[in-house]
Amino acid sequence: MTGLSSAEVTDGSDVVKLMWSDGFTARFHAVWLRDNALDPATRSASNAQRLITLSDIPAGTKIVDASIADGALTVGFAPEDKQVEFPSDWLRANAYDVQADRAPGWISPGLETWDSEFDVARVTGAHAEVFEADAALRDWLSAVRCHGVAKLTGGPAESGALLDVAALFGYVRETNYGRWFEVRTEVNPANLAYTGLGLQAHTDNPYRDPVPTLQILYCLENSAAGGDSQVVDGFAAAHRLRDEDPHGFDLLARHCARFEYRGTGDVHLVSRKPMIELSPDGELTALRFNNRSTAAITDVPFDDMADYYAAYRRLGEIIDDPGMAVSFKLEPGECFIVDNTRVLHGRTGYGDSGGSRWLQGCYADRDGLLSTLSVLENNAVANVA
Repeated sequence: MTGLSSAEVTDGSDVVKLMWSDGFTARFHAVWLRDNALDPATRSASNAQRLITLSDIPAGTKIVDASIADGALTVGFAPEDKQVEFPSDWLRANAYDVQADRAPGWISPGLETWDSEFDVARVTGAHAEVFEADAALRDWLSAVRCHGVAKLTGGPAESGALLDVAALFGYVRETNYGRWFEVRTEVNPANLAYTGLGLQAHTDNPYRDPVPTLQILYCLENSAAGGDSQVVDGFAAAHRLRDEDPHGFDLLARHCARFEYRGTGDVHLVSRKPMIELSPDGELTALRFNNRSTAAITDVPFDDMADYYAAYRRLGEIIDDPGMAVSFKLEPGECFIVDNTRVLHGRTGYGDSGGSRWLQGCYADRDGLLSTLSVLENNAVANVA
């Protein structure tokens, strides 16, 4: 990364304007720099957490001097008479004085959307390698972060083996279904997943707040005809809707749907969330789509309801488009993981033609996966250095 070339204190000592050797410029406020000081009196050396609160910083904090040496910026603050050094690359990575001209529904630069042409081999890892080598685990977790889905092959066809997969990066999120649940045909099932019916691609548990952010489905038996697993990139589907019908996209993002589940007498789960969730600055952060669990939608104004339902219908048609889905048949000892806030999963029907289909599923949390991935990436950089 190019280094700093100049620093100018402006706006009555409230701001420092920086320029890098490649011409990039960014301004930083005095209070922001002081709050983000990297010195050991402000940040814990062991965990990088702040040791002070904002009220400990004088409200009238000013920049009294700013200088560049050895690729770093040194800032002097008043009235504390304190000097703090900021690395050039840290300032560049955390610059906020940038023009953000992004359409609603933008996604993080680290994510890639996909459709039926996506080759699932790109996100498939070998069980033995992922469990034994940090580099293989790093690549597999990175695939989940980037594409929202990954597959694992060559594992043991043993009940409970999916828990070992979850333990690679985090912890199982226990629900009313237990630490894990069986996905096979049942008499009088508590959920339609426990039948041989085909299932439209969907996200799981939209009636929870928060929803489980990861789901693992692990195959123990799969000799039945049919029952192929299907995955759809919900972010790609949302982008298609946005491009075709910006007003419909806005309605699904602006108004809450309602989701509900009554599986047994002691469980009644309800949530109120939009089908398409955007952050305040328009980032696409989640999709909730599950026709089986959608309750009566009552939070859409009367004048918008017809258009809302038209957009809801169109989103479902996009999700059902064969050009959006990737299909594969799991073999015993194989599993796949999905980001349940982004990737929808479903299956083709199976049942009366003989054979059996037995999968086990569990939920986990994405923050654990991202934390483990960050540690692995940082370790890899440190080893290279």
